[in-house]
Amino acid sequence: MSDTHAQTVPFVRDTMLPPAPPPSSQAGAVKWLRQNLFSGPLNVVLTILGILIVWFLVGHFWDWFAHSVWNADSLADCRRIIAETWGEGARGACWAVVRERWNQYVYGFYPVELYWRATMTFGLLFVALAPVLFSESVQIRRVVLGITTVLTLWLMVALGAPMAWLVFAAVVLVGSILISERHPSWLLVFSVLYPLLGVWLLWGGSAWGPIMVLIGPVLGWIAWRLVGRVSGLLATVAALIVPLVWWVVFAGDAAKDAQSIVSLAIPAVDSDRFGGFLLSITIGVAGIAMSLPLGIVLALARRSDMFLVKTLAVIFIEFIRGVPLIALLFVASLLLNYFLPPGTTFDIILRVIIMVTLFSAAYMAEVIRGGLAALPRGQYEAADALGLDYWKAQRLIVLPQALKISIPGIVSTFIGMFKDTTLVTFVGLYDPLKSMSDAVRASTSWKGIYWEPYIFVGLIFFLICFGMSRYSMYLERRLHRDHR
Repeated sequence: MSDTHAQTVPFVRDTMLPPAPPPSSQAGAVKWLRQNLFSGPLNVVLTILGILIVWFLVGHFWDWFAHSVWNADSLADCRRIIAETWGEGARGACWAVVRERWNQYVYGFYPVELYWRATMTFGLLFVALAPVLFSESVQIRRVVLGITTVLTLWLMVALGAPMAWLVFAAVVLVGSILISERHPSWLLVFSVLYPLLGVWLLWGGSAWGPIMVLIGPVLGWIAWRLVGRVSGLLATVAALIVPLVWWVVFAGDAAKDAQSIVSLAIPAVDSDRFGGFLLSITIGVAGIAMSLPLGIVLALARRSDMFLVKTLAVIFIEFIRGVPLIALLFVASLLLNYFLPPGTTFDIILRVIIMVTLFSAAYMAEVIRGGLAALPRGQYEAADALGLDYWKAQRLIVLPQALKISIPGIVSTFIGMFKDTTLVTFVGLYDPLKSMSDAVRASTSWKGIYWEPYIFVGLIFFLICFGMSRYSMYLERRLHRDHR
């Protein structure tokens, strides 16, 4: 067998090869450049083309940024400083408009003496979000709450907040840090109460209104416990009807009576004073908080076996997806009052939030439906084998996996919705991109300023959206347990 093999081998080396030189360095910057920028002919061409584009942009805009002016009283003053410093014909950015009018871009026309109230509201927002977004990371939660506490209290002092409210904010912020160290789940109580607290702090007025709204779910729970002894279905119906009756019939008069006995009011602010990023963040946060649960319900309804439920969900989703958001905003602004009883006043920001939420929920439903469809059939069969009913199966097995799959699409929908808040300019609200820039340019001092406001607002939008994107990546890494 060995002789046959030796005769069939055409060539067998009988001498050693001379030693070859070691390969080129495969570590550090050289390795990164070879792998990412010069790994092949096409990559080399694209790298050179990219360098040329960057060189063109830097060469074309560098002088505009390098000649920036930050201290000026008007656009004419900016141009004079640029001409005196860099010579006639020189160009430069006039960032002095941001320095002079930053408060309008941030707070809109919110009363100056109440800037501290809006600042405190959004500082407390991070306290409400911390136990939800960073429930498993003590270190990140500690950093977020610590930075929030320092910045919020410092800004409130700088903006002239009253001492009583400084003490209140300090107690809540410092208390949240202490509670999050030992019992982070306790902060979820504040997360539930924050929407009512935030509305009261931003719009002002009597605190008895939010308190009466909060009493509604309490009455619903009591009705559910009492009627549950008779029938589970009747208990569910009672838990829904009792709060609605309370809110519609009794809450308003009860709030007025309570206010007449004990006054818990702060200065009120009309919705037409909102603007800038205060308005965009208010609409964005409210839309995000409400569109996700509504989108989950719509996704489950569209996959339901009940014909009526599925049909209604399909009609709603396809109608909303087929209509531009600007059309829905016009409906909210102009037509909605025609369907309400005469004399009814419906806040314009509330109408916009409702329409933005419905619009985002329709897209959210399709994203979540894709996650539900991606689950193997065996997951549903396993839930059935365990004897779980529909809602327990969805809550314990199906939805956790579907939502994890859908994280990129969900966050993408959130980012798109937040950027769409600039469309409220078409219904008379002062968004930070167009309406607020037009308001700044209406002044004779800044008439003609153009690029600087858009770049500043675009940078703020980018930072917020980039933060949401990075959190999405963090959440995906935290939940990636398939191969551990």
